[in-house]
Amino acid sequence: MNGSQPFQHGFGKCSILGCSNIGLPTKSMNSKQRTELLSTYRDGLLNDTLPFWIEHCVDHDHGGFMTSLNQDGTVIDTDKGVWQQGRFTWLLGELFNNVEPRDTWIELARQGAAFLDKHCFDPADGRMWFHVTREGLPIRKRRYAFSESFAAIAYGELAQATGEQQYIDKATRCFDCFINHHLSPQGVTPKFTDTRPTRSLSFPMITIATAQELRDSIKLPSADEWIDRSIDDIRRLHLKEDIECVMETISPRGDILDHFDGRMLNPGHAIEGAWFIMREGTLRGDESLTCTGLQMLDWMWQRGWDHEHGGMLYYVDVNGLPVQEYWHDMKFWWPQNETIIATLMAYCLTGEPKYAEWHRQIHDWAHSRFPDREHGEWFGYLHRDGRLSSTLKGNFWKGPFHLPRMQLICWQLLEELTGPASMDAN
Repeated sequence: MNGSQPFQHGFGKCSILGCSNIGLPTKSMNSKQRTELLSTYRDGLLNDTLPFWIEHCVDHDHGGFMTSLNQDGTVIDTDKGVWQQGRFTWLLGELFNNVEPRDTWIELARQGAAFLDKHCFDPADGRMWFHVTREGLPIRKRRYAFSESFAAIAYGELAQATGEQQYIDKATRCFDCFINHHLSPQGVTPKFTDTRPTRSLSFPMITIATAQELRDSIKLPSADEWIDRSIDDIRRLHLKEDIECVMETISPRGDILDHFDGRMLNPGHAIEGAWFIMREGTLRGDESLTCTGLQMLDWMWQRGWDHEHGGMLYYVDVNGLPVQEYWHDMKFWWPQNETIIATLMAYCLTGEPKYAEWHRQIHDWAHSRFPDREHGEWFGYLHRDGRLSSTLKGNFWKGPFHLPRMQLICWQLLEELTGPASMDAN
């Protein structure tokens, strides 16, 4: 792959990412701070987030998971989002494979996969639904194929956990469907005309993450090829060095479109992609890739951090103009989660004090506002100033994914810095 490399970073010891050639300065994040943070992430995952979802969302009558929950975990809509069926199944398998082989986790993962198998595929074309009833009757299919990407990583973890060929085959088929549908959509009416065609950051970014997971779980033969292709697309088309920005939506040739949709940035989304690329660079020992991820983080922190109230904004305009979407200045849970991961990972890789400081800022802001001290887990939606907007704990978009993934990855990163800690936090 080719890409510009306008600056260099040092590298820190962080073997969870595949990098192990230097130590970190202690002045930016001392041993006591690292130990306290590790406990926050580990205990938050094992004693708060995961128990909340296992207690409240598991459907013992019809299988799968109901993720539309109110503050206390009460189910307020029994319909099921297919994204969340795949995502929670993935999480449970990931924990079984990489934290501890608990029977409860693998049993629930199998239950999630069984619901996917039985109810979440359209027999007419093999594609997956987006929204089904509690019993599994189809309600909606979307134009894109992200349901397939989340199902793929779910089946992949079960393949790794069980060694069963059926899950390898299912993971591979779902990944192929995800790729093929995005490259050549079949059986769907385009959302827009061909007057002003666009391309989105979403497809190459999710392709990287999905292929990384499947390379690890089922040794997907084409994983590196798709990761290379996707990172190359992001570097060539979405990264704009002259204005120091990662564009969310561009023309097929990479041009900036001077309209609402074309100017709109999603900083948390780009920062999520940044840590995917940082991770790939360190796994390969490719400093240029890691620098690309760090560059993306640097640019989008400056674009997205709310200097008045703190936290990551949802949408901003590339030229500083008003944004069309009315929720543009809200603070959603997931951009905070992704920024927490990216800033900690950047510090692990470089030892640079600014990343430790950015991590402190986003960690402290999010952890002082999103967690529910009474019922557990995090609220999903705040106003710009940090006031609670909704008591929702889950819906078709928010479920057991971004928050527990953040807690798991940050726990793993910090364990590398502090030494092994007990996985049993009870």
